[in-house]
Amino acid sequence: QVQLVESGGGLVKAGDSLRLSCAASGRLFSSYFMGWFRQTPGKEREFVASIGWSGSYYGDSVKGRFSISRDYGKNTVYLQMNSLKPEDTAVYYCAATLGPRTTTTSDFWGQGTQVTVSS
Repeated sequence: QVQLVESGGGLVKAGDSLRLSCAASGRLFSSYFMGWFRQTPGKEREFVASIGWSGSYYGDSVKGRFSISRDYGKNTVYLQMNSLKPEDTAVYYCAATLGPRTTTTSDFWGQGTQVTVSS
């Protein structure tokens, strides 16, 4: 069974950078996209970024600031977050999905890592 483990979250100030990582264990087909969603209490889950064989995809709110990369050999995906804003504060969830921006019941999820950006 596939497990996803996130790391790299923390508390930073506005304008700072963080790098998140997510490592997949178990049998995960390389055809899956790997990426990130985020969620804050009281707000709906938001797509952040994903990457697959076809390329990289970003949510509008992070485009130009975040960059995603993937190491297929290590089954690991990274999210470089630059120019962080307080609005980026959320729990960031790693996901392995069948599509680049959407989720289904066939997807896999990590337990999340907290990112807090102070002003």
